[in-house]
Amino acid sequence: MSQTDWDSDRETREFTVPAPPPPSAEPALVDAHEFEVAFGEPLARALDLDTWQPGENLAALYGRLEEEIEQAVRQESRIRDRIREEVFPRLRTRVGAPTDAGVYQARVEDVEHVHSGLLFNGAVEACDGTSVVHDTLPVTIAQIGVCLVSYRGDQGSWVQRLYRRDLRVSSLDPVEEALEVLERRQRRAGFDMSSRRDTLSDLGRRGIMTYAERAVLLRKSEAPWRMGHGNPTPYELLTGSGMRELLESGLDLLHDLVEGHRRFVFVPSAPAARALLTISNALRPLEYAIVDTMTGWLERIVEQGHYRGAWEVLLPRVKQFVSGVGPQIVVGLYRASDMAPAQLFYAHVKHAHEAALIAMADSALQEHRGFPMLIDLADTVCRATFGTDSFTASTQLAYVEAGEPFRYLTERQTRR
Repeated sequence: MSQTDWDSDRETREFTVPAPPPPSAEPALVDAHEFEVAFGEPLARALDLDTWQPGENLAALYGRLEEEIEQAVRQESRIRDRIREEVFPRLRTRVGAPTDAGVYQARVEDVEHVHSGLLFNGAVEACDGTSVVHDTLPVTIAQIGVCLVSYRGDQGSWVQRLYRRDLRVSSLDPVEEALEVLERRQRRAGFDMSSRRDTLSDLGRRGIMTYAERAVLLRKSEAPWRMGHGNPTPYELLTGSGMRELLESGLDLLHDLVEGHRRFVFVPSAPAARALLTISNALRPLEYAIVDTMTGWLERIVEQGHYRGAWEVLLPRVKQFVSGVGPQIVVGLYRASDMAPAQLFYAHVKHAHEAALIAMADSALQEHRGFPMLIDLADTVCRATFGTDSFTASTQLAYVEAGEPFRYLTERQTRR
C-alpha cells in the first residue's frame, strides 16, 4: 500500500481487534487461488515432484531460504513502524476499548521493585499441569498432574489417574462378555488415533486438567498473586468438554477466581491471535499494552459452543457469566527484552498494570525467551514428577507383575 492509499484509507477504516477463533472452529476451505497468493506458487507446482529438489541437494535451497526470511523480516519492520504510528494511538480511543487501553513504558526500577517486592519473596505463585496417556488394549490410563511453585520453593503437587476399560461388568457369561467387548472396541479408534468418542475423552482430560490448574491457584495457593499458563477462561471449561457437571463447576470456579480473587495474570505459550501478535511485535523492550477485554472472545465461544438439547437450559447462565466476567478480564501485550518475542497476558481490569509488570519482570529473567520463568519452573517440576518417563516405568512394571510384560505394548511403545 502506498503512502497516499494508506493516508486516505486510515481515515475511514475502523480499527478493531479481532478475537481469535475458538478451538472448535472448523478449518476454512482453501481454494487454489488462495494457496497461490499465500505461497507465491500454484498448488499444481507444489504437487509436481519434478519441481522438488533431491534430498542430497539441500544446500541449494539455502539461497531461497535466506532470501525469503530477509524479505519477510524487512516487511515486518515496515509494518512495525506503521503499527506504532497508526495503531498504538487508536488503542485508547477505539470503540469498546478498556478504560486503561493504550501503550505504557515501564522503567527498570519498576522491574527491580517487582523482583524484590513480589517475585523473590514468594508473593507470586504459579501453577502448571501435565497429562500423560497410556493406551493399550486392556486399559487406557490418563495421568493428570498439577504443580504449584514459587521462588521460595515447591508449594505442592497433586495427581489424578483415570482408568478407562471398555467393559467393567464381570458377571456376564464368557461368550456375552467377549461379544460385548468386541462391540465396544469396534466403536473406538486405533492406538494413537482418535474416534469421536476418544476425542471427547481427550477433550475431557484437558478440561479436567485446566480445571485443576485453576482450582489449585484459587484454593491451594496462599500468595497474593497467582500466575497461570494459558487463558484464564479456557474453552474446555466454558463448554464443559462435553460434561455438564464440569461446565457448572467450571463457571463457579472461574467466577470466584475473576470476581473474587482478582489478582491473577495468565500468559499463554502459543496464542492463536495473529492480529494481536502483529501489534505486540511493534512493542519496544519493557513496553506493555492494554488492548481489549475478553468479551468478544467469550461471546464467540457461546455462539459456537453447541449449547443445544439438554444443554440449552444452561445457556442463560453461560451468557450471564460472559456478560459479567468478560469485561473484567483484559487482554494485554508486553515485551521483556529486545531479542525475545512479545507475549500476551490476561489480567483483571482493576490490576492490569501490576499484572503486566509482574509478567514482564519474571520474563526478563529469561532474556532469550521473554517468557515467565515461574511458569517454566512449574512446568519443569510437573514434567519431572508426573511426566512420561516415570509414568511409563510404573505402568510397565505393573504389566510385568501381571505376567504380561510385552503382549499389550504397541510398536511405538517398544521402538526405543
